[in-house]
Amino acid sequence: MYNKIMVPVDLAHVEKLGKAIDTATDLAKLYKIPVRFVGVTAETPTSVAHNPAEFAAKLKAFGEAQAQAHGLTIETAAFPSTDPSVDLEKNLVTAAHQAGADLIVMASHVPGLLEHIFSTHGGKVASHADMSVFLVR
Repeated sequence: MYNKIMVPVDLAHVEKLGKAIDTATDLAKLYKIPVRFVGVTAETPTSVAHNPAEFAAKLKAFGEAQAQAHGLTIETAAFPSTDPSVDLEKNLVTAAHQAGADLIVMASHVPGLLEHIFSTHGGKVASHADMSVFLVR
């Protein structure tokens, strides 16, 4: 059914990714397909990493830990951005194309009043991607 799953990872909020990661890894086991964790980071220092290379190393370590926990091989890819908050959706769709992913499994939050006015990252990815997007709350 699917060939490859991409999971956007926000290393600043890993505590909120559990359900999305479990969903993606369960689907990967079911369909016997690879998973790629993708992170978008600023080119400047952040609370997670001082630079994109350090972010990529932390993302790789996170992916390796998740691979061990779930018994899968998980690839990682970091995408530096001048302004991640503005470019996030575009970078995620581009990353999915580069990975050859035909399914994005993405953590989301319960929509509130602001989401009726402003679109969420997950909503924007889902509305702009030409592959399936599974938003997990």
